[in-house]
Amino acid sequence: MKRIVFIPAFVISLCFAALAQQPNEQRAPLAGTAVAFDAKSAPALEGRLQTQVLNGSDDSPVTNVKIAVRNVTSNFYTYVSGWATFYDSNAVRCGEGLFKLDALAPQESAEVDTPGLRLSCSPSTWRIVATNLMTRAADVAQPVPPPPPVEAVVEKPPPPVNFIISIDGEQHPIQVNNPIVLKLGNRNRKIVLKPVP
Repeated sequence: MKRIVFIPAFVISLCFAALAQQPNEQRAPLAGTAVAFDAKSAPALEGRLQTQVLNGSDDSPVTNVKIAVRNVTSNFYTYVSGWATFYDSNAVRCGEGLFKLDALAPQESAEVDTPGLRLSCSPSTWRIVATNLMTRAADVAQPVPPPPPVEAVVEKPPPPVNFIISIDGEQHPIQVNNPIVLKLGNRNRKIVLKPVP
């Protein structure tokens, strides 16, 4: 007997838990604003019907309506799609059409069509459901490396060039602007190699 009571109670509690996780897209009157929710059950889109004459039948269905969709979040959406569903006075679904937008900025509204709609009644209520709300990828700000320090332009002397002075087979190294002292005969002579100006 305990199992018979426990199993239905367990199933009912699972149903309530599943319903609590689903966003509550309420049906709105045709002149009202329908709200679609994001994955966190927060309002994401608002929709208003732009097409006012919606008298469809099985023989002559309405095949397209215009909807104004507004982004009520602070997110920039790069792609938005969803369903607009219509219900007759008995709350029976009598048509649905897919809408999509390529971009929708925060607090921006855009007018869209619902191609593929086959509305076979004169609806009294409608709702919208967001199926795709793709946000722009966050730009990860990479720190910009500082520019290399500007060094003062200082003229550096050219690197020393080595020369050899050969006097009677005796070789003496000498550098530019560095004197060399040689003994020539009985006297010391100072020799300096300089560049030509």
